[in-house]
Amino acid sequence: MDLTDEIVINAPRDVVYAALQDPEVLRQCIPGCEELIKHSDTDLEAKVVLKVGPVKARFSGKVTLSPDNPPEAFSLTGEGSGGAAGFAKGGADVHLEDRGEETLLRYTAKVDIGGKLAQLGSRLIQGTAKKLSAQFFASFAETVEETEKA
Repeated sequence: MDLTDEIVINAPRDVVYAALQDPEVLRQCIPGCEELIKHSDTDLEAKVVLKVGPVKARFSGKVTLSPDNPPEAFSLTGEGSGGAAGFAKGGADVHLEDRGEETLLRYTAKVDIGGKLAQLGSRLIQGTAKKLSAQFFASFAETVEETEKA
């Protein structure tokens, strides 16, 4: 499944890029995130609780950040296991366009799932993935904009 979207954030690009690298900001913004541990500048470990249709599961996973061209672009890959609920793995390419006091954030993500989650049907999974990504980026933009005002 592929997801693409963009959002304008009312903060300079370097501030947005720094926030995308900050595990505390990410933990606050990721829906259902219980824990996010930074092991290095590129390796993170997460515990997230998600409900997709009738399936609720706690996922444990790893995320690897790859700074392709900071602060203009980076990519990330990750995989997680939700026990009997299944697994998810994927990645995203993020591009940050400098617009002075604003930043246009564009992303393209690919996600593969298996187990019980895959049995729920692609429409439910895709709808949930779009909803969760929209929640993340709305929360992220709000958090960054509040920090920038302070």
